[in-house]
Amino acid sequence: MADERVLVVDDELSMREFLAILLEREGYSVDTASSGEDALVKLAASTYDLVLTDLTMPGMDGMELIRQVRGAAAGHPRDVPVVMVTAYGSTESAVEAMKEGASDYVLKPFNNDELRLVIRKALGVRALVEENVQLRRELKGKYGFENIIGTSPAMEAVYDMVRRVKDSRISCLVHGESGTGKELVARAIHYSGPRASKPFVAVNCGAIPETLIESELFGYKKGAFTGANRDKDGFFRAAHTGTLFLDEVGEMPLHAQVKLLRAIAERKVVAVGDTMERDVDVRIVAATNRDLEEEVRAGRFREDLFYRLNVVKIELPPLRARRGDVRLLCDHFVQRYAKEYGKNVRGVADDALFVVEAYSWPGNVRELQNAMEGAVALEQENLVTLNSLPRRLVKRLESSGSSQDHTPRSTEFPPEGVDLDTLLSDFERGYLVAALDTADGNKTKAAKLLGMSFRSFRYRLAKYDMDEG
Repeated sequence: MADERVLVVDDELSMREFLAILLEREGYSVDTASSGEDALVKLAASTYDLVLTDLTMPGMDGMELIRQVRGAAAGHPRDVPVVMVTAYGSTESAVEAMKEGASDYVLKPFNNDELRLVIRKALGVRALVEENVQLRRELKGKYGFENIIGTSPAMEAVYDMVRRVKDSRISCLVHGESGTGKELVARAIHYSGPRASKPFVAVNCGAIPETLIESELFGYKKGAFTGANRDKDGFFRAAHTGTLFLDEVGEMPLHAQVKLLRAIAERKVVAVGDTMERDVDVRIVAATNRDLEEEVRAGRFREDLFYRLNVVKIELPPLRARRGDVRLLCDHFVQRYAKEYGKNVRGVADDALFVVEAYSWPGNVRELQNAMEGAVALEQENLVTLNSLPRRLVKRLESSGSSQDHTPRSTEFPPEGVDLDTLLSDFERGYLVAALDTADGNKTKAAKLLGMSFRSFRYRLAKYDMDEG
């Protein structure tokens, strides 16, 4: 509290002195001004956390001082809260002061405890606002697109697209396998653009029960259904003026797709149980690991909604298609988790890096991130070693042999030729095994990692005598 500075403005010397003594006893640093004009000079020359001003003063009164402070006429870069002191019974003036931007008011003759409480409240709100500003700065630094790691041509194309769309409100569809970083790209678009200080709301469409998705997206009115004991804004209203990220949008049921289409097209939403439309200003970024064009052909996704979402498409490559980025990602995650866990781990040992680069990473960047986090947390040395890597990586290399890795590392064609059927079978079998390892044997999750239906996954397991029921 000792660092908080208060400017007391009053034309009466006795009141200025009384308030200065009272506030200094509370631990505030206090300056005084005898008029509104004098206050503006001091505000221009110094930094204050709060202004406490009388309403009735000769020359510039307290109301005009509030207008000047709010209009930044004092040249002050910060949003300084102003508390008005007004005569008892002048409630109209108090209301007008609040409309002009005063944080609060106190009626004369005031109670000292009441004044202390009002000042603490105004400074608390100010601190909360500044904390929110700082948090938004940190989020922007954390999620700016410069934090997406990779130098491959495929990733350079992603960076270029983010730069081109970030300053508009155009809808984007981010497509890529699970774990490729679709939400990170969505956040980069938001935090690199003009909406960075506004809300970013992420919605996992696949995680919301079909019966609740409409009320979650658009909100509901009290009494709309059993358990609706109050009004609630949905995700659209929560993201107003910001960005709404619709993850796994391909999982959304058809009945909700109709409402979503209208909300995007009309920029209005109607809460469940309500008849009144409410305006919404949101930038839509959707993401999916499904082929939405195929979903449209199959009748599982509305064609008109697809075109609304797919104004600009950003294609995220799987990690196996940008193997040159694996080392960069490893270094990034090792530094991140070494700092987080307080470990003196500086990098990855050569033999461990060989295993990491040889692995196919069916779970993409998310799987690599989890592997590096675990390795750093377990590591006793100053480099990540083989012993700290997940066993599935080392076992995979040992079982296949480094020269028979199922992921091709070169497009060079051997002069003696190849058995293509065998090569492709080995390649496919390797991914099936890796997906099952990553999903801890859960076939449904493994199928999702490979971007295929559970039925198709079971068929491939049976094809290689790998289906144990």
